[in-house]
Amino acid sequence: MDDFTRRYIAAGQTSIANYLIDHYREIGLSNDQFLIYLQVRRQIDRGDELPDAEILAQRLGWDKPRVYQVLHELISGKLMSITTITNAQGQKQDSYDFSLLTDKLSHLAAQETRQTVQKAATTNRATVFNQIETEFGRPLSPLEMESINQWLDEDHYQPELIQLALKEAVLSQAYSLKYMDRILLSWEKKHLTTAAQVQRERERQEPRRSKAPDSAADSAIPDVPIFKLTDH
Repeated sequence: MDDFTRRYIAAGQTSIANYLIDHYREIGLSNDQFLIYLQVRRQIDRGDELPDAEILAQRLGWDKPRVYQVLHELISGKLMSITTITNAQGQKQDSYDFSLLTDKLSHLAAQETRQTVQKAATTNRATVFNQIETEFGRPLSPLEMESINQWLDEDHYQPELIQLALKEAVLSQAYSLKYMDRILLSWEKKHLTTAAQVQRERERQEPRRSKAPDSAADSAIPDVPIFKLTDH
């Protein structure tokens, strides 16, 4: 093993979350603050909980006043704090704490999730409107639009359930929201809230339907008395 390889391994590694690398500016970190974070994180991983500003300045090629300024920006921007911890020897010491930064990342992730859900809901709503207009072969009236919005917002019918009710209406050649509403209400009374539940209910009732014609056919066949054939 050559000298470079030994020094490379001995220096260790600093693990940085890719989510932070991707979104550090969105949570308010400037490029300089991010560089300070990386250097502080490196020192903390090596056991130095409160790195000296002189060390940070040497690593970054800055002067100490600039390091202090950026550290102050991190604290005032609620991205970092200084807390007191107890080390392995039971001694209390100050430490840079980036919990606030992690919290901001967490809130950002939650916001992204909400936006994704809202976008999907908006897309699903538009799909429902477009499909009904397509099947009806005409634009929806304002009153019809309000009815569909009530299905989604007040009755909390899932878009897929409304689409299934539309399919039922089209198969029955009943191009009417009132007809669809009766279908949705009938499913609601049976506590069927998803398309999958409706499908399972159909499958459950299918054996009954298949038996009905046989029973009707049997009842339609008259009783024919069986005579004993004898020679006359």
